[in-house]
Amino acid sequence: MADEKTIGQQKEEALFSRTKSVWLKADEHYAQKIQDFAEGYKVFLDQSKTERECVDLIECMLKEKGFSDLNEKSHIKEGDKVYLVSRNKTIAAAVIGKTSLIEGVNLVGSHVDAPRLDIRPNPLYEDSEMALFRTRYYGGIKCYQWVSIPLALHGVIYNKDNEKVDVCIGEDPGDPVFTIADLLPHLAKDQMAKKMNEGITGEDLNVIIGSVPFKDDKVSEKIKLNMLDILNAKYGIREEDFVSAELEIVPCQKAVDVGLDRGLIGAYGHDDRICAYTSLLGLFDMEATPEKTAVCYMSDKEEIGSVGNTGARSMFIQDFLAEMLLKAGSDAYVGLRKCLVNTKMLSADVSSAINPNFKGLHATNNGAFLGKGIGICKYTGGNAKGGASDANAEFVFKIRKLFNDNNVSWQACELGKMDKGGGGTIAQYVANLGSDVIDCGVPLIGMHSTMEVASKADLYSAYLAYKCFYEKMA
Repeated sequence: MADEKTIGQQKEEALFSRTKSVWLKADEHYAQKIQDFAEGYKVFLDQSKTERECVDLIECMLKEKGFSDLNEKSHIKEGDKVYLVSRNKTIAAAVIGKTSLIEGVNLVGSHVDAPRLDIRPNPLYEDSEMALFRTRYYGGIKCYQWVSIPLALHGVIYNKDNEKVDVCIGEDPGDPVFTIADLLPHLAKDQMAKKMNEGITGEDLNVIIGSVPFKDDKVSEKIKLNMLDILNAKYGIREEDFVSAELEIVPCQKAVDVGLDRGLIGAYGHDDRICAYTSLLGLFDMEATPEKTAVCYMSDKEEIGSVGNTGARSMFIQDFLAEMLLKAGSDAYVGLRKCLVNTKMLSADVSSAINPNFKGLHATNNGAFLGKGIGICKYTGGNAKGGASDANAEFVFKIRKLFNDNNVSWQACELGKMDKGGGGTIAQYVANLGSDVIDCGVPLIGMHSTMEVASKADLYSAYLAYKCFYEKMA
């Protein structure tokens, strides 16, 4: 028969690893579930442009789902749902499982900070009949991507009376926006001859905030005064209050569908709020009390090395586990050491998908593709795996089997070619505590840009992967 498979074709089917697009495997009902899930995620992204906003929103979502502040609980038991916030920038939540915490937890860890421009402590100045903010970039960015686009101002300010003032300008219809002006091509001959990282530098990222002067001839900096007068009238702040502020400049566009088929999402902040959202929804949607305690951990400061008292290098996740052990009736110190060694973790951070315009930077057969499912990255780091978390074969097999047995679409991947770069995330810091950890996140193109692109199919696959891990990881 013409349609009979040859021996070679049969062996090829049995032995080769072939990863198909999620869309090819999805029927109409499943495809609609992907689209519906993406709509909720886009709303989440638009409401959480900063790490503070993200944590505030997540705390509200947790409360709506019946989670309680761990600090308000004298003891915890099987089935309890608790959370803990640190300094409004990092958060962890847990559903207490059937087995003792000493037996370890199933932990999914992501981060909620993203590359951005921070306003400096003394930011406001006047120059060339304009008022501007000086900024300092946070995380790995390409400076040239931040010019000539509409920008918004988000953050908090503490005034002289220690009152917290929330600031958000540039997001609502009718709001003014901000921008960083580039040089016109007619005068850019020297600029365009420079390397890309020299054409626009960090010191060039000064944000235009106004141009109308205050009408008083006896004032020397009329435009600066007018900007402070406007800010004082709306927020009650003075120039000195910028020192006790955390103000961030971010792109003001909303999350949007990309492509005629609406299969992709373009947005600022996919890295790593796409994994934060999917891991949180996976925790919410567990069908029953899990065998092991399920923990969803979302940290700050990953983009600058996971440092500080809200980063993954801090004691926060250990303190969260120790507090739960104590309130579950176990010894907090000895129990914590055993808990960490027995813990399994998915380091839920994004990976790099193959960009068709720059295919040569990806390792052959080891790059992720948009639409083929969540990416499993056995090791991170660069070159000789420097700074890597390298998962052992036994744990990788358990994850592979878990996903295969539960119809979770996944693909193996690396960040890029061996000597072209590299990177790591929070995996190494939990691995250092003795836990089994593997990087497992959504592939992106345009990572760290002002408009990253993710597949809706991979978004939904991540949700299923994290939910499955909470429920069924032994």
